[in-house]
Amino acid sequence: MKKFHILAGMMAGLALLASCDKDMDHNPTIQSPTTFVLNTPATTNSTIDLSNSSKVSLTCSQPDYGFPASTVYSVEVATKADMSNAKKIDETFNSSTLNVDASLLAKALTIMECDEGKTGADFPMTIPVYFRATAAVVSAATGDTIPNTKIVSNTVALNKVYLNYSLPVAACPSSLYLIGNFCGWNWPKSVPMTEVYGSRDAGNSTAVFWHMVYIDASGVKFNTAQAWDGKEVGFSKITVDPASDNASSIQASSDGNIATSTPGWYLMIVTAKVKGQDVDYTVTFNKPNVYLIGASVGGSWDELQEAGLFTVPSKADGEFVSPALPSLAGDGSSNLRMYVKVPGYDWWKSEFIVGIDGKNITYRGTGGDQKRVGADAGSKVYLNFSSDTGSIK
Repeated sequence: MKKFHILAGMMAGLALLASCDKDMDHNPTIQSPTTFVLNTPATTNSTIDLSNSSKVSLTCSQPDYGFPASTVYSVEVATKADMSNAKKIDETFNSSTLNVDASLLAKALTIMECDEGKTGADFPMTIPVYFRATAAVVSAATGDTIPNTKIVSNTVALNKVYLNYSLPVAACPSSLYLIGNFCGWNWPKSVPMTEVYGSRDAGNSTAVFWHMVYIDASGVKFNTAQAWDGKEVGFSKITVDPASDNASSIQASSDGNIATSTPGWYLMIVTAKVKGQDVDYTVTFNKPNVYLIGASVGGSWDELQEAGLFTVPSKADGEFVSPALPSLAGDGSSNLRMYVKVPGYDWWKSEFIVGIDGKNITYRGTGGDQKRVGADAGSKVYLNFSSDTGSIK
């Protein structure tokens, strides 16, 4: 019996050794490759229209890992031959045929061209495009790249790529809100700017907004939402209209707000214009003039009449005050009309009213003709643009 146990043990040991030899045969050592060739495309000098292509095919030879390893490939694309502006395409490949998604490629190339200052008007264009690939062996268990297996290929070119603008177009804002010291930097208390009647073009790429606002050294910001969402617009994101009455006084505050060297009231006019993925904001800072018109100034419909000019307060919580009004019945043509003047637009496209609910300023904006109100002889209009409230008394 004892001899049997010894013999059995020897046989088991031999089996174990054989097993180890077998494992060595199936787990070869990975070697670090020294070359990786991306083949020159047969279409290198052909015109490639990305809008009418689903894939752009590249081929390569697998790097020498010492055996046919399971390899993952990725592709970078550039518009510069030295690949200094290369972007990685967001897809990977498991074979040496790299079928790059044409829409992803077009998006990456459009971003590169826009980064170089191109706009939507510059498209379509035909450009040379450069590619290189990266190969690596990835662990099936963890998804991590196995050390010393990553290698980058040579660069190849497609010399005639036809590129349309391939980014989603930004939306022209439907609302803008102003915030600053005048409302305690509290978004729920921010004031909505008013869209100028008829300023939005048919393609919804341009619109003009206005509001009277008190600007001081700490400045203001505006946003399309009443929130601190990272999309607030400060001084660095606007172009100050050089034709503004007060362009020279507008500057950046210490924390980047739209500020002024001359604190006071401004008629702030924002022209929003879509340019590709972005919205450009050109801002005009004009004198804070509010005017009466029509029966309120003796029946004249001429714009910018000194007789209809409101006084301007010195403080953010102050009131604009009209000249004394005649008796206005509130019907027919005998009613209160007032406005601010937005350059390039008739007065009624930026008019507003008070007295409808007794306390609030109601802006015409893009709506129709407003409800009309009257006034007693000798009464005046009082307007607080920081709270959008007003009265006739």
